[in-house]
Amino acid sequence: MCPRTKEQNEIIRMQRREQILDAAARAYFHTGGSFDIRDVAREAELGYGTVYHYYPNRHLLIEDVLGSGFERCEQALAEWANILGGSPDDKQLLTYCKALLGLWQSDARAYLVYKMAAEHYAGLPEKDRHAAKRRFMERLYVPLQSIAQREDDSVDHMLAVLVGCCGLHYYAGTSELDIDRIAELAIQAITKEY
Repeated sequence: MCPRTKEQNEIIRMQRREQILDAAARAYFHTGGSFDIRDVAREAELGYGTVYHYYPNRHLLIEDVLGSGFERCEQALAEWANILGGSPDDKQLLTYCKALLGLWQSDARAYLVYKMAAEHYAGLPEKDRHAAKRRFMERLYVPLQSIAQREDDSVDHMLAVLVGCCGLHYYAGTSELDIDRIAELAIQAITKEY
């Protein structure tokens, strides 16, 4: 048996890190946000020492979970904005809502960014809370509000519908979201047509 190359070891390290980050996001929902490294190890089906090797404390782990979640959400918003071209109409906002729900359904880290934003990042230490709020506002919320051309609180209502309904998927263990129906409800929140 040949020893692994440096490149193979790096690939394994990155895969293990992704496995741990996914497990940490899932553990957040199973424990109500009060998970520890042992919960993550159990969720990832890894040894405690393995997870501890990558993340010696919970705060570093949460920081990386949110960081990667932010990157994925920012990318989704940028892709939608690039496709959009001109002024969005409600149909284009509906498309974005569906894309966001699809991302969240498959990616707990991305959902956690918005879930924690709805809670004002209360579970984070004070210094991290302000940085996360600022990043959310500057890179996700304000651009969406600007693109949607809404200056009132309707974007808040739209996001509240999306976050709340997607929460059922993670907290209640529902298998699939009715993405079309939830997105329509979110658009109703923005247009105030019921």
